[in-house]
Amino acid sequence: MTAEWLVCANCAGRVSEGRCAVCRAELARLRQERNPWATLGGPAGLIALLLGLAAVALLVARPA
Repeated sequence: MTAEWLVCANCAGRVSEGRCAVCRAELARLRQERNPWATLGGPAGLIALLLGLAAVALLVARPA
């Protein structure tokens, strides 16, 4: 979803221009929705996710 056609109720400008704080917040939210990896918190979140998956894999592979 792009913000090209969205009009801000706060400043009456295009959201894509980011004129006011409301526009900039909406742009940030739209960018985060478009990039699902952004919600992990960058590289640190990705590393934590990989370590968690490795721990689960080791527990599953361990003989009973």
